[in-house]
Amino acid sequence: MIQLHILSGQQAGGEIVVRRFPFVIGRGAAHLPLEDGGVWEQHLQIDFQRGAGFTFTARSEAGVLVNGASAAAGLLRNGDLIELGTARLRFWLARTEQRSLRVREGLTWAALFALLAGQGALAWWLLR
Repeated sequence: MIQLHILSGQQAGGEIVVRRFPFVIGRGAAHLPLEDGGVWEQHLQIDFQRGAGFTFTARSEAGVLVNGASAAAGLLRNGDLIELGTARLRFWLARTEQRSLRVREGLTWAALFALLAGQGALAWWLLR
């Protein structure tokens, strides 16, 4: 999962968490619609490729700057600044949340107590 922080434009201050890929940013039918100047219908697409990471591909006629350098495609890294027309976005890896381990811990303790009780019963039976 990744997060895109919108730094400038009409949606400045917004944040979106991306869980499904490919993810399209653009003016029209896009997962993240931006109505800012210089943004094309399907301006930029972000993909996830195992082994490589998060990659982006810009539409051929659409201008994209990543960390101030013009790029049509490439690899995104944590903290990269993406500029699409007058809109600016910050690319981040999303926060992770640890799942609760209560069930697993409870089963582990129950198994230890059952083992202890079994050993106690075996020792009592042998010593009778």
